[in-house]
Amino acid sequence: MTYGRFRNAANAPAYDYSKLQKEKLGRGVVAIRENPTEVAVSWRYLSSDPENTAFNLYRDGKKIAEVPATTGTFYRDAYKGKKAATYTVKPVVNGVETGHIEGNYTLPAKAPIGYINIPLDRPADGVTPSGQAFTYIPNDASIGDVDGDGEYEIILKWDPSNAHDNAHDGYTGNVLFDCYRLTGERLWRIDMGHNVRAGAHYTQFMVYDFDSDGCAEIIMKTSDGTIDGKGKVIGDPAADYREPGTPANQGRILKGNEYLTVFNGHTGAAMQTIDYVPARGNLADWGDNRANRSDRFLAAVAYLDGIHPSVVMCRGYYTRTVLAAFDWDGKELKQRWIFDSNTPEYKAYAGQGNHNLRVADVDGDGCDEIIYGSCAIDNNGKGLYSTGMGHGDAMHLTKFSPDMPGLQVWDCHENKRDGSSFRDAATGKVFFQVKSGIDVGRCMAADIDPTNPGVEMWSWESKGLRNIKGEVVNPDIKTFSVNMAVWWDGDLLRELLNKNVVSKYDWEVGVCKSLVTFEGAVSNNGTKATPCLQGDILGDWREEVLLRTEDNTALRLYVSPIATDYRFHTFLEDPVYRISIATQNVAYNQPTQPGFYFGPELKGIFRGYEFKK
Repeated sequence: MTYGRFRNAANAPAYDYSKLQKEKLGRGVVAIRENPTEVAVSWRYLSSDPENTAFNLYRDGKKIAEVPATTGTFYRDAYKGKKAATYTVKPVVNGVETGHIEGNYTLPAKAPIGYINIPLDRPADGVTPSGQAFTYIPNDASIGDVDGDGEYEIILKWDPSNAHDNAHDGYTGNVLFDCYRLTGERLWRIDMGHNVRAGAHYTQFMVYDFDSDGCAEIIMKTSDGTIDGKGKVIGDPAADYREPGTPANQGRILKGNEYLTVFNGHTGAAMQTIDYVPARGNLADWGDNRANRSDRFLAAVAYLDGIHPSVVMCRGYYTRTVLAAFDWDGKELKQRWIFDSNTPEYKAYAGQGNHNLRVADVDGDGCDEIIYGSCAIDNNGKGLYSTGMGHGDAMHLTKFSPDMPGLQVWDCHENKRDGSSFRDAATGKVFFQVKSGIDVGRCMAADIDPTNPGVEMWSWESKGLRNIKGEVVNPDIKTFSVNMAVWWDGDLLRELLNKNVVSKYDWEVGVCKSLVTFEGAVSNNGTKATPCLQGDILGDWREEVLLRTEDNTALRLYVSPIATDYRFHTFLEDPVYRISIATQNVAYNQPTQPGFYFGPELKGIFRGYEFKK
């Protein structure tokens, strides 16, 4: 049979899924125009669906297809109509419609080819105190079900065109956040105010249902002058902490109040604001006096008790490293623990953080740990291990092979010594390492070669494509991108995503070839070339790509129109994967990855090629 389940005995993750308080997912029906005469429709196969669940598909109330349980949750409809059309999916068991989580989606009239168009309410241009004009650009995005209907809304960060890296001086415009339905309806706007600087390292926004009431919240660092989605100002609206110096430190924020705020996902209203932890304190404690080191923030969602999602706010990774965990019960933020590398027993954890992090139950105790670059923090806020390999820009965590116990980490390092390393996520034991005398700023892990067991790895300085044993299986990786990845074309291999191009590895000739280009859409964050978001947002198990338009007036959610016979539960039901979506916006964005092996070895046959075990 061509369908499968993520939770099977041979590939079981450490999680006891029954205990986790998770989102209530709807059917996630989506329909896009593949061409003027055909519409591609797909929907979620959920873990609550019996294995023999088939589906009836309706267009405008008329049944047009019976999709059997032995194929994918995908259907290509021959529809030439110019009017809007509503597609409805109903589960069927033993020939009877069950009524279990039905779903629908309305294809708009004059729908574009290949994507959902989401018009944006672009903010007005502005001018800094130094007289510099700026405009607004859609940047990172996240997803959350803010109204409890089982479907996601998009939370979008607007960056001003003068956003700065921490290493650079200068004023920036205010950072703004919007919440949009897929129709383009805007629910609210939050203005972070001039006391929150704009740039990749300042505002990490966690979107998740933290109190398990069925609706997502947004938790992020704020300050005096932040305006919530209802127009209410947090703190002192007259406070201005920006340095006026010329040119040294101009626009930097070296002092002043810092807050942590929980916002209502549906209304944008601030529900509680407390002092931000970890606190800034003495700037020099973080490595300099310019806030280059002290204002390096990360954040995460984690099931620290194995049941409830917590938010973890982090500060510092080049020198001092502090993580603080909080629980939100719908009324109050309660601090769970603080980890501080200044604690004598944790001095080996200083300087080990990346520009991103990963979350998973790596030690099998049913509770999440935080992989913080070259070190790991246990679910109780204690240090788990530190490899001592230091800071890096990219990191990937997943189960790299069905035959390897636990989870693994592929990481790259900046110290011009340790290069790239592949390690056990639970213990830090290094399986193999490719040392280098340069700053290795990019690395990627994806199962792209069906003739080679497990997930493949490469980096700027890996000296080729490597397998889980560290063997070079292709020394020439000039055609390989190292930014993002996506499951797109419907087989069990992963494709690479760079800028607005999806490419596929041709293992027979050893090169990557362009598969699709999203014309008229562009990526974010310079050479990192990342989308606003990528992940399994709706439809079947495959992933979507969210990009901004060239004129910054809309988002485009690209959905694969390629038929697939494979049926898997949505990746969203795996907590490691779902959290990897929530943390994708953190600093240097990294692609989603599940907490289990996913690749051609899930089946003994891949399009006629028999694997040797």
